[in-house]
Amino acid sequence: MPKIKIAENAFTYPMPMVIAGTIRDNRPNFMAVGWVTRVNFKPPMIGIALGKSHYTNKGIHESKAFSVNIPGMDLLEKTDYAGLVSGSKMDKSMLFTVMTGESTGTPMIRECKINMECRLVQVVDLPTNELFIGEIINAFVDEDCLTDGRPDIKKIEPFTLTMPDNHYWSIGKESGRAWGIGSKLIGKK
Repeated sequence: MPKIKIAENAFTYPMPMVIAGTIRDNRPNFMAVGWVTRVNFKPPMIGIALGKSHYTNKGIHESKAFSVNIPGMDLLEKTDYAGLVSGSKMDKSMLFTVMTGESTGTPMIRECKINMECRLVQVVDLPTNELFIGEIINAFVDEDCLTDGRPDIKKIEPFTLTMPDNHYWSIGKESGRAWGIGSKLIGKK
């Protein structure tokens, strides 16, 4: 099948949706984020890319901390709202039950299935965005989202974002074991 050239503004497909939290103007502030990824194994680090104009950025710069909160499908509407409305106009912390990080005091969302408390390590200045890299210094998961002591994606029910069509997607069925299913091809031409 032939390849069709598309615009170079392509996105990874799909992207996990999270809610970033920080303190801004002496109160908790939250923002929906689709551009998020782990960036280092040890120490564990995560990166979130935010447009430079966002209200949240200044809070991360000032507090030197942020949280990454993974919502389940039950928070789809509130997550979307947290991405539509600026914290400069609305106190979005009222949408959630706020809990505080043990080490940094950064706000986290109790209703989210997984919470990561991050200490800011580096900010990469890009033409339109800032990439905030944080060391994960504490992580929490709802006890009922564990199977055999590990977070269970089926119980967490995270969702993803696709761009440029701007749609949310639930996670589907398991497709195979990572770093294992391809082992059948080792040594074959």
